[in-house]
Amino acid sequence: MLTICTYLSYNVIVVNNAALTIRTDTKTKQAIADFAASLGLSTSAFITAVTLQAVREQRVVLTSPTLEPTPYLEKIMRKADVSLKTGRDISLPMDRNQARKHLRSLMK
Repeated sequence: MLTICTYLSYNVIVVNNAALTIRTDTKTKQAIADFAASLGLSTSAFITAVTLQAVREQRVVLTSPTLEPTPYLEKIMRKADVSLKTGRDISLPMDRNQARKHLRSLMK
């Protein structure tokens, strides 16, 4: 008599999970969840991966959003560009005595 047996093998990995709670506003929470989903990750998996990478590399790269100048600042920058191109209203580096002389000339 011939008996064929099939054995199934399972690798069981026991992971001790610890909870980490962060506080953020609802809009940020949703943005994180959407971004994680776009990568095919759950929010928890995404946060875990980012945190582990920061610990492993011992650094975090933070960038600020791109800042746009106000209309007032843009106007000043345009005037400065014109002044620079035409050579007007441009003062060259000067020492302390030259600076005093220049400031006194402006007060006359």
